[in-house]
Amino acid sequence: MNSVLKASLLEELLSQKNVNHNLSIARLVEKVLAKNEGVLTDTGAVLATTGKYTGRSPQDKFIVMDSVSEGKVDWGNVNQSIDEEVFERLYTKVITHLKKKDDVFVFNGFAGADHTYRLPIQVINEFAWHNLFAKQLFIRPTEEELVSHEPEFTVISAPTFKADPTIDGTNSEAFILISFKHNVILIGGTEYAGEIKKSIFSIMNFLLPERNILPMHCSANVGKEGDVALFFGLSGTGKTTLSADPYRQLVGDDEHAWSSSGIFNIEGGCYAKCINLSEDKEPQIFQAIKFGSVLENVVMNEETRIPNYDNTTLTENTRAAYPLDHIDNSVSPSIAGHPNTIIFLTADASGTLPPISKLSKEQAMYHFLSGYTSKLAGTERGVTEPEATFSACFGAPFLPLSPATYAKMLGEKIDQYNTNVFLINTGWTGGSYGIGSRIKLSYTRAMVHAALEGEMNHVETTTDDVFGLLIPTHVAGVPDEVLIPKNTWIDQLAYEKQAKELALKFHENFKKFTNVSTEIAQAGPAYH
Repeated sequence: MNSVLKASLLEELLSQKNVNHNLSIARLVEKVLAKNEGVLTDTGAVLATTGKYTGRSPQDKFIVMDSVSEGKVDWGNVNQSIDEEVFERLYTKVITHLKKKDDVFVFNGFAGADHTYRLPIQVINEFAWHNLFAKQLFIRPTEEELVSHEPEFTVISAPTFKADPTIDGTNSEAFILISFKHNVILIGGTEYAGEIKKSIFSIMNFLLPERNILPMHCSANVGKEGDVALFFGLSGTGKTTLSADPYRQLVGDDEHAWSSSGIFNIEGGCYAKCINLSEDKEPQIFQAIKFGSVLENVVMNEETRIPNYDNTTLTENTRAAYPLDHIDNSVSPSIAGHPNTIIFLTADASGTLPPISKLSKEQAMYHFLSGYTSKLAGTERGVTEPEATFSACFGAPFLPLSPATYAKMLGEKIDQYNTNVFLINTGWTGGSYGIGSRIKLSYTRAMVHAALEGEMNHVETTTDDVFGLLIPTHVAGVPDEVLIPKNTWIDQLAYEKQAKELALKFHENFKKFTNVSTEIAQAGPAYH
């Protein structure tokens, strides 16, 4: 199938009477309700469920190997290849499938808040609630921009089209196929809306480095003095929670890029985990879930329509999608200057990493390449307990290029802009998962505040024997004993065993990075 044929198939679909172009939020909500795709909560948010796919399905994601991708993509377990013929056959089947539907929904908008670097995108959905999700998560055009909008990348999502692996060449009924040659993302067999969001992030991770722009899996906010902070971390480590700070303006909660002008948000909305969400602990996120927002897999009281955010019956990966302007103190447009502070977040289930430590440049590069956390339940299918995982650049599933590409760019920018880097553990203390407890959010917020306000530059520190990290001996608002992990454990021998096991995992993982300097390679845990 050549590009001309592909384009004609798409044009034929988009010209049909069953296609709804750029509906308003209110009309999309009406469609969701009329088609019984979801219900309204007491605040007017749409609540939808996603069936058995309640998280991303990484084994079903492929990049089409073609003349554009073959020599650039870092092929392997993360970036699985699939033949162009497989993509073309499924493309035709999905278009044919959508033509027969009563309704198809189209959103035209942008990825990238900086007009200089933004990517015009088109999202085509079988479900109205998925189109509402796209409208809230990506950047909406003005009426004038919509008139001249020419999409450079198209997402086509057909959840009720199930692939047959024996015929279609997929791993299961679900598939996420990215074609850089045809500028198309094809999604089928899964109702999880996060696949739409993350597929766009994946293509930005492919396209932006070519323009000398660093794409980053991080949240960002700005202080009253214009100081910018980035929060890197995998899902569940606290990016959204910690960047939604009443004393700082939110730039975005998950995906940003760093150009020669500063940073900009890739998205126009937030996709927050809302497990155990409460107005007391996270007021900004709680209050953002109002009319037009989308709740995924949240259980609610059928009579009162009040969500029960503590209920994990469907999944622990409950989600809320809402536009940035639902956060009162968000930045608009969502761009800012060069970062003063970078915070790497990890949710360590071993209970042995310090709650906060300041990193040298070499340690920063080591921990960026390592991307350690404990994968939390629900973020991916089949994960029921925290698992130690290393995700390069805190976002390996979304990196089509070699991690070294992004790491090199980050190191150069840290040097150029003299950025301070901290490692903050939002995981367990007083023991490993199942024995200890999660570090209190109030403690973590106090440590983040200390890092952002420069208080960490003048405090007394001690060096961790196992991990070689500089730990402050005092942070206002945090008990001193909490800062030193070993001091929180009753069983000291158990602590030593857990810490050394984690150190060895770091070393084992880092062996694959063979082209880094000796200084970076030796900046990891002191214990071998």
